[in-house]
Parts: sequence; structure tokens; C-alpha cells
Amino acid sequence: MKTYLECIPCFINQAFRAAKTATDDDNKIKIILDKAGAMISTIPMEQTPPETGADIYKLISDVTGDNDPYYSIKQKNITHALSLYAGLKKRVENSNDPLLTAIRLAIAGNVIDLGIDRQFDIEKDIENTLIADFAEFDYDSFKTRLDQAESILYIGDNSGEGVFDRILIEQLNKPVVFATREIPVINDITVIEAEQIGITKIAKVISSGSKAPGTILKKCSRDFVGIFERSDMVISKGQGNYESLSDSKRDIFFMLKAKCSVIAKHLNVNVGDIIFKHHKGTEI
Repeated sequence: MKTYLECIPCFINQAFRAAKTATDDDNKIKIILDKAGAMISTIPMEQTPPETGADIYKLISDVTGDNDPYYSIKQKNITHALSLYAGLKKRVENSNDPLLTAIRLAIAGNVIDLGIDRQFDIEKDIENTLIADFAEFDYDSFKTRLDQAESILYIGDNSGEGVFDRILIEQLNKPVVFATREIPVINDITVIEAEQIGITKIAKVISSGSKAPGTILKKCSRDFVGIFERSDMVISKGQGNYESLSDSKRDIFFMLKAKCSVIAKHLNVNVGDIIFKHHKGTEI
């Protein structure tokens, strides 16, 4: 997915919010905004938004010396999500369609996004997502692929969201490789948080090698790209992964909530819609 004009002010807003989180030094924040503005003025519009995001968050780290400004917020979100885990597991087990309920919960977890300038109420979003209509709903296709699959690659997104991903992975009952970011970027999940959440107990956890808030294949590790190409089934969570993989030739199941107008327009849905989309790429 390319960069749209609407993305440009979003980049600046992200830089400002992350800089304010990383430091209270106004001089450093001004330097970040100046450099981010200069950087954004030269980006090719054909570039995906996560590629620009990677440059912005590296800039913030370089100027402030803080390579994980959202650490404490991530920990709070993880603790909150883990406190809901047992109850949500029971809801899945007691539902008429446990797999679909687990998918809805995984998408509900996608609301935990510190890259978007909006507030969220995870309990409220869970309840809404459990009854909401899907704007795209390729569940039958998913079940067919799942029955046939012997290997699944599950590409994670945000840290707190990983608790909800765990519930879905447990419901898949298939060998899963769970991929994280290489380094902290926004509140995205890394191997450290995946272990903290317990995903390492139920899946093989690897880093994709991505230092961006998405999955930029040309900048991912060779090992990850190999798994991406060979897996029988790929599940991609969240907006950043959609932005970076939506043009892939690979067959992918995208799960996300449309949280901004650009994503909604690209998917031809409304902001706030939940998406369960089978991207039928030309297989690698």
C-alpha cells in the first residue's frame, strides 16, 4: 500500500506524540519535529507508511536516547489484557463457534494501537466486536485453509493485542510460528513481550527482522522470508502489516480493525469496521 496525502499529518502527529512520551525536553522535541518534517518532505509516495514510520522512530531514538518510549504503557496494556485472559478463554469455550469467537477477540485486541491518535476502551471494544458485522468476512475460506494447513505463520502486531492472539492460536490446534518485530517500535510486540504473554508456550516465536511498524519483506530476515514463503497459511494482524503486505503475491488472511480513513478507503469500508479478509495473491 502506498503513502497517501492524509498520511503526512499523521506522521507528524506520531512523531510529536512519541517524542513527548520519550522526553520532556522541548528542544529535543523541536529537533525531532524539524527533522521529521524534512524527512517526510522527501519520501516517495510509493513507499509504504510503515517504512516512513521506521525512519521516524529511529530518529526519536537517536535524538532522545530512548529506544522504547512506550515501554511502561505497553506493560500496562499487557497486564490489563492478561487480567482478561481467563474470562475470555471461557467465553470462547462456551460459545457456539469457538473458532469464530476467538477470531473476533483477536480483532478486538487490534484496538490497542498507540500509533493512532484515539482513545480506546478494550472491554467495550470486546463486547462491540463480539456482535459487530464484518465489513469483509472470509470465514469459510479460512476454515478450508485451516483444515488443509500443516504449518501456519501468524504475524503479530501490538503488544497487548498478543494476549488475544494467544487465545486464537490456542484455538487453531495447528503448528504455528508467531512473528514479532525485531526491535521496539511504537507498542508493537517483540520476542520479549511474546514470551511474557505466554505465546512461547504454544508456538515457535521468531523475530521477522522488521524494525518498522509493519512487515517490510525486503528488510526482513532471510529466515522469516523463507517461512513466509513456505508456510501453508499466513495470518496477518493489524493495520501496519496490512499496509506493508497488501500488495503481496502471497495468499494471506488479514485480520484488523479499520482505524483510520486511509485504511478504510483502501479497503472500501468505514472507519471502525472489522475486517477478516482473504487476500488471494498469486502464490509465491
